[in-house]
Amino acid sequence: MSLASSSSTRRKTPEGLKPPEGLKPPEERGTPTTGTPTTIAPPASTEEPAAALPIRPGRPRPQRASVLPRVLRAALTGATKSVAIVALLLAWELAPRFGLVDRTFLPPFSEVAQAWWELVANGQLADNAQASLVRSFSGFGTAVAVSVPLGLLIGWYRPVADLLNPLLQVFLNTAALALLPVFVLLLGIGETSKISIVVYACAWPILFNTISAVRTVDPTLLRLAKSMNLSAPRLFQKVILPASVPTIFTGIRLAGAVSIVVLVAAEMIGAKAGLGYLINASQYNFAIPQMYAGIVTISVIGVAFNQLLVAVEKRLSSWRVPATS
Repeated sequence: MSLASSSSTRRKTPEGLKPPEGLKPPEERGTPTTGTPTTIAPPASTEEPAAALPIRPGRPRPQRASVLPRVLRAALTGATKSVAIVALLLAWELAPRFGLVDRTFLPPFSEVAQAWWELVANGQLADNAQASLVRSFSGFGTAVAVSVPLGLLIGWYRPVADLLNPLLQVFLNTAALALLPVFVLLLGIGETSKISIVVYACAWPILFNTISAVRTVDPTLLRLAKSMNLSAPRLFQKVILPASVPTIFTGIRLAGAVSIVVLVAAEMIGAKAGLGYLINASQYNFAIPQMYAGIVTISVIGVAFNQLLVAVEKRLSSWRVPATS
């Protein structure tokens, strides 16, 4: 046996003998046994390559299909809400023309609309409406600024409520228009008496609704807040005030309607401008269409003011979960 054959015999690994762990043959380690680098080909896969998923292009939003139903729903809702008003205006237009009522005292709505436009064109409606709005908003704002804090105080502290409740009940049951001569005698026929009568009329709905709001807060919320060791100011800020907003705004909306009604009545006595003065002067001059134009203007202002208060209420009470039917 030659040396070459004996050395090659010693280099062979016996069959079934594995190399020690951590030491792999050069073929598995990918380390070349010679000086030339070798590359390891990936194992051939017997599975077929997966087909590439087609990429769907983004579908354009069906703008017409989404916008059109909303427009139709809005139009249907608006028509449903306005059908009663349209029916009233139609009856107002047809009743005088068919002789159902005296046309002298109730002219058709078209004549009233024409008189309204004439008042707008000559500036009388704008001047009188501005005078009324300044008085009404001044009295209304003063009543809110005074009545809401006072109502929160009375509702929160029971001794204060027990002390003032009899006096408040007396003033609540005294009509504002019954005290109009008293305000005129004490404050004159100027702006002060008109704004003061509006403050007096608006204060009571706001005050009593605020007191009721504080006293009717959910007791569960109060117990939960007290279990969290909230201080009295934090309890008032985080629980009492948010829970009282809906009821307080009920009183504020009532006061908004009262402010316009009482002001118009006050302007009919000793005023030289305002919608109440316009209505009263038109009656004396027998300008009946202008009188009804002033009444319609007051109604429109009242509705717009109420909608403004509703929007503010929704903004301040957006935390509430809407009721589901």
